Amino acid sequence: MTVYQATASAPVNIACIKYWGKRDTKLILPTNSSLSVTLDQDHLRSTTTSRADPSFTHDRLWLNGKEEEIKEGGRLWTCIREMKRLRKEEVEDKSSSEPKLSTYNVHICSHNNFPTAAGLASSASGFAALVSSLSHLYSLPVSSSTLSLIARQGSGSACRSLFGGFVAWQMGSNPSGSDSLALQIAPQSHWPDIHALICIVSDDKKGTSSTSGMQRTVETSSLLHHRIKTVVPHRMETISKAIQEKDFDTFAKVTMADSNQFHAVALDTEPPIFYLNDVSRAIIALVVEYNRLGVEEGKGYRAAYTYDAGPNAVIYAKKENVKEILELVVEYFPQREGAFKDAFGLFGGGGKVVGKLPMGFNENVAKRFEVGAVKGLIHTRVGDGPRKLGDGEALLNDEGLPKSLA
Repeated sequence: MTVYQATASAPVNIACIKYWGKRDTKLILPTNSSLSVTLDQDHLRSTTTSRADPSFTHDRLWLNGKEEEIKEGGRLWTCIREMKRLRKEEVEDKSSSEPKLSTYNVHICSHNNFPTAAGLASSASGFAALVSSLSHLYSLPVSSSTLSLIARQGSGSACRSLFGGFVAWQMGSNPSGSDSLALQIAPQSHWPDIHALICIVSDDKKGTSSTSGMQRTVETSSLLHHRIKTVVPHRMETISKAIQEKDFDTFAKVTMADSNQFHAVALDTEPPIFYLNDVSRAIIALVVEYNRLGVEEGKGYRAAYTYDAGPNAVIYAKKENVKEILELVVEYFPQREGAFKDAFGLFGGGGKVVGKLPMGFNENVAKRFEVGAVKGLIHTRVGDGPRKLGDGEALLNDEGLPKSLA
């Protein structure tokens, strides 16, 4: 008997130009375009296995070992329904010999290798992996941009995780959402020495979810409307050009300015939304001072902080500066033994980072914190798009149930 199954992984992406606000909450159409960097799946990814079988009585999905309800009209339901529609239209209607997989129920099992709902864009990689896995299951002859239209309806930023490298989500103008899709600005190979240091300040579920937070902002923030109309279009153009030209100085300035304005818009919401905390703000101060030194030495900006809807910092830097930035961060935020995995062998592979200030650094820009204020550090880099995985990495057993529950 033929087993119809496919497994795929998809990356996390972290935006430099933030998406915040929907003009259509059902289709997840954004109020502005956005741009992100895709991170390396060797460090952060969602893996999903999908199987279609005539014996399955209904669609089922397990996330990190726990079964999730697929509510009719909900985001999971919408993505699965849309992928079945594509299978029927693009494959089965064009060839009568193709098995009618669109009529079978599916079992889907997904796993993230990082904390869910902690501000690390788990829904983005999760829905991108779901759509990629179903695309391989259904043998769909469609582009990644077409798949991004469906991933977007699961989680807006998921559309950007359908590509590697540097990715724009064009807001589009059509009320149907047909032109609100992701496009690759440049592949991973274009600027491979862009690295990222993620400072996990909190792995708790956030107090105000992105979904409810952004709708409150749309309804109450006058600053958001200035951002949408005036600020973002210019920044999208400027940062896209900076990426093409590998101009880190401009890339860093725009990334930090957009992070600042996104959090200003959150503060301009009624009632105000606070995603940053004292640790987040201290990391900003360190990056600002580090860049001041770089400019003084004629090296320009050497780091760029950005924060999504949470306190966790992502610091973008060129590969050559990451070791110094790590030492600087650890000087102010000491780490527990083994909290840092030295994936790139910067410290001899042992992972033991000793705090150290660069020459001329003003140590009074921030206070030093206790161990645990930054719970973990993840060093990664710009990465590739979704990967098709082999049977050996499948998450479902022979009966089509999660191996983790067997």
